[in-house]
Amino acid sequence: MAVPFRRTSKTAKRKRRTHYKLSKPTLVVDKQTGDLVLPHRVSPITGEYKGKQVVRQKESE
Repeated sequence: MAVPFRRTSKTAKRKRRTHYKLSKPTLVVDKQTGDLVLPHRVSPITGEYKGKQVVRQKESE
């Protein structure tokens, strides 16, 4: 089994891990509802995409 010749230092380990982080999601304001939603997705509230109804809403009981 291969074993590293030298121990990885804390600095080297932390430099390698600098890119392991969360990125904040891009949000846009929905024109009809004013809510923040992900871009290029069907609106979960109205069921519309680019001004067209693409998902039929459930009828209230």
